[in-house]
Amino acid sequence: MGKNSLLQRVIHRLATSDAELESEEMQRAVEAESAVPIRTCEDRQLVRLRGTVSNVTIHPRGGHPALEVELRDGSGAARLVWLGRREIAGIEPGRTLSVEGRVSCRRGERLLYNPRYELLDGPRGV
Repeated sequence: MGKNSLLQRVIHRLATSDAELESEEMQRAVEAESAVPIRTCEDRQLVRLRGTVSNVTIHPRGGHPALEVELRDGSGAARLVWLGRREIAGIEPGRTLSVEGRVSCRRGERLLYNPRYELLDGPRGV
């Protein structure tokens, strides 16, 4: 590794916001796990995503509970929906997940219904 590339990395880190650096790190993790970047998902595509939970909400659908989770990977966001669930142990903001399922693109939003999931690490700061 030459001095120029080290200097370029230092300048990049100094000139880039923490959010952008975190986004770049998340995108490298997606590539390392051979997951699909969320921004590239197409309607009805079977995908494997990796990202961090940014928020968790419960929304009734047809009179039944539905756990909705926003997953971000640095390239975009996808909404994960588990029908008939109020909670899933371990799924909380800051948690990293790997999910698999069929994506539905609706009004610019990417949705996965009842995806298979794997908890990858503990919540941030633990």
